[in-house]
Amino acid sequence: MRYVRMPIEVESPEEYGYGNIRFNLSESSIADQSLGSLGLTIPDLTLLYGEHRGSPALRELVVADEPTLTADDVLIAGGAAGALFIIATALLGPDDHLVVVRPNYATNLETPRAIGCPISFVDLTFEDGFTLDVERLAAAVTPRTRLISITCPHNPTGVTVSEEELRRIARFAAERGCLLLVDETYRDLSLTGKLPMAATRGKHVISVSSLSKAYGVPGIRVGWIVNTDPGLQEVFLAAKEQISICGSVINEWVAEQILQRRDAFLTPTLAEWRRRLDRIAAWIDGEELLEWVRPSGGVVCFPRMKADPPGGTEGFYRRLLEDHGTYVGPGHWFEMSDRYFRLGYGWPTAEELEGGLAGISAALRGS
Repeated sequence: MRYVRMPIEVESPEEYGYGNIRFNLSESSIADQSLGSLGLTIPDLTLLYGEHRGSPALRELVVADEPTLTADDVLIAGGAAGALFIIATALLGPDDHLVVVRPNYATNLETPRAIGCPISFVDLTFEDGFTLDVERLAAAVTPRTRLISITCPHNPTGVTVSEEELRRIARFAAERGCLLLVDETYRDLSLTGKLPMAATRGKHVISVSSLSKAYGVPGIRVGWIVNTDPGLQEVFLAAKEQISICGSVINEWVAEQILQRRDAFLTPTLAEWRRRLDRIAAWIDGEELLEWVRPSGGVVCFPRMKADPPGGTEGFYRRLLEDHGTYVGPGHWFEMSDRYFRLGYGWPTAEELEGGLAGISAALRGS
């Protein structure tokens, strides 16, 4: 494999330095939680090698809202990024072919590239409301296609597919003998109704998610792969064992405590997310220099500048950070024009969000 650092990581706020940013609107999650805010005190755990698939209790909790799935269908991984790495390295090689939606979270693109797997991109466009055209997706499949990769809700636009569209994609993948990967990292933050876990659509469908985005605990690095094919799960387990053997018993314990209180945690989170989304909508309605597609899931949106700002996009991002202390995710993080930017509204405080929005409006005008 030939690794290349991803711009989204090179330019991430943790690399730049959180202390150098006043208004961080680049994050793609809700606010980071602490053990104290979660009311957790870690007990005297034995620091042994844990079960390689992940703790049975945690795996049961992952699929607790899906009666047709069991703990045997779950493999715990090091965040969604770790899950995606396992899947790509276990399934893809230079003789295979991947069809992937773009823009996308960088790992869904860069790991297959590092493997040398040929890729066909299905590009979502602003003009089409970033909706996924199932016919274009199908047209990109070739006899060598091993995997189709989509995200729902989508990062960075927040657009979702319907249950019927997901069913159609799963059915088509089965007919063509392809596996279907659905990155469901924002599934618990769906506004229009949470879709069934994609893995319920057949043994050829693979679901990936984590606790990082909807629950604000990226630091524990807990994600998962859900799939009902025992043969595939054995391959994924072999990959995990060669990467890390097992996960952290401390991290998995924390994850168990969070998922045991899933509804109590998500109910206020979703209420606040809806309020903030309405605030973003009001701001963009009054911001004549921007346009957007309103998201229906996640805590990010992907506005577009209607024209190049004074000094071009480079000047905009420089002013935004240096003069207004505001950070957003530029379009090139997602292989898009820098007239787009990802704006995260779930991570900052309400006051910081307002400061960042004011900074964007000022920087757009060259001030």
